[in-house]
Amino acid sequence: MSRGGKTRFQKGQTGNSKGRSKKPPVPVSAWNIVLDQTVTVPQDGGERELTVEEALELKTFQTALQGNRMSVRWMLKAIKEHDEALAKLRPPEASGPLLEVEYDADNAEEAMGILGISNRRSRGSSDHGPAKLQTRATQAALSRRGRRRRGHEKSVEEIEGATVEPQRLRWPRGTQRLKPSNSEPADGG
Repeated sequence: MSRGGKTRFQKGQTGNSKGRSKKPPVPVSAWNIVLDQTVTVPQDGGERELTVEEALELKTFQTALQGNRMSVRWMLKAIKEHDEALAKLRPPEASGPLLEVEYDADNAEEAMGILGISNRRSRGSSDHGPAKLQTRATQAALSRRGRRRRGHEKSVEEIEGATVEPQRLRWPRGTQRLKPSNSEPADGG
């Protein structure tokens, strides 16, 4: 077909004269018919018209208040479903500003120094080597219950190397310690 000539569809006219097909209606069941009927219920000295569904919910609520376990269970389930439906309708709550925590080894060492766990006191410290744990902090960790009784020689060496005065440590029974080497200073570093 040429663009200039007659086409199948005229300008401004839809190609589907019947329009979009509609969704089939939801089939009506006997339950829907019964639940939509109205009944007169005595309430607060007068009468009130309710649907059968509302009347059943009211009666279940009343029996739940009287302690009927099945009614209580049903009411709690209905309340939960109601809350979930409301939560879907509610806009999401605006959260506060994001707090980003960045790990900084210098800050951690400084904090341990302030708390008296390590020998590092401040960033301006003249000691540029790694911080060492105070003897009492290491001893507290060694004395903790539930710790393995037998330490490996390598881990014992690492613990002693990371402690300010390792010669003052009291090791649990059964820990295999290495003999101090002659190259280490007597005060433990």
